[in-house]
Amino acid sequence: DVQLVESGGGLVQPGGSLSVSCAVSGGNIRGYWMSWVRQAPGKNLELVSRSPSVTGAAGNAYSPDSGKGRFTISRDNSKNTVYLQMNALKPEDTAVYYCVASRLPLSATDVVRRNGYWGQGTQVTVSS
Repeated sequence: DVQLVESGGGLVQPGGSLSVSCAVSGGNIRGYWMSWVRQAPGKNLELVSRSPSVTGAAGNAYSPDSGKGRFTISRDNSKNTVYLQMNALKPEDTAVYYCVASRLPLSATDVVRRNGYWGQGTQVTVSS
């Protein structure tokens, strides 16, 4: 089974930057869509960004308007690791950030149902 471990979260000042990582084992990330999902306190799970599978199903990448120009998902296939670079962070970005692997593009329904393989998340806190 695919296992994912997020790391790199922490406390960041507003306007700052942070990169979180997702180390994947039990499967090659080239065969999976990789996504980042977050959950802010008292709010629903929210799809942040997704990266197409290299060898699997085709589809469209997705980034929410709130993260446009600020968040960038990337992958290092040789390290079987996925990253989320976050810039110009805002207090409302405070959330637990989850890494998700899926055979198909992760949809809003998938997020609600927690389909795919999920890590335990890493806490990102944006505060002065």
